[in-house]
Amino acid sequence: MIANAQGTGTPLRIGLTGGIASGKSTIAELFAELGAVVIDCDVIAREVVMPGQPGLSEVREAFGESVISEDGTLDRAALRQLVFADDDRRKQLEAILHPRIREETVRQADAACGTYQIIVVPLLAESPLKSFVDRILVVDCDEDTQIRRLLARDPESEDQARRILAAQASREERLAIADDVITNDGSLGAARSQVAALHNSYLNLSPS
Repeated sequence: MIANAQGTGTPLRIGLTGGIASGKSTIAELFAELGAVVIDCDVIAREVVMPGQPGLSEVREAFGESVISEDGTLDRAALRQLVFADDDRRKQLEAILHPRIREETVRQADAACGTYQIIVVPLLAESPLKSFVDRILVVDCDEDTQIRRLLARDPESEDQARRILAAQASREERLAIADDVITNDGSLGAARSQVAALHNSYLNLSPS
């Protein structure tokens, strides 16, 4: 089990989570603008499957050449189509990648300074990293907004988008573990105001 770090002189650690296309990256960027250290599991997830990494080799062995692009990189669209159509295949992928992502996330958090850290974990509700952070911040919006944003962002069908949402923790499950919530279905200015208020709160809560 990953031990909670609060009380040991390490920075306050905020686990930022939310459903796909809820705006987690935007919110994390707003915190970064205010000086927070941001560690993003989505970024790490891409790094652990770069060419030459053991993670990519294991994905290739498990799922075949159909998920590898001509240039040797991971074909994410092909992999999404495969794993979100089959729960067993999705769990197989998670078993390959999630331990690597967790290990690198903890390494980066332990190496980083800062008054507080924002650790972006899309699947935090289901992750052992939940016990590593001191507070959980949920970026919340309704499902219709998620679907609209996802279809605008990625070349997905609506059915595929809904399968991706269904594979994640529900909105209710995320809100049930939240210490703090940012409602992100309005303007960027509204989101920025909420981030600023939480930034001040986290500075006050920080042990340093």
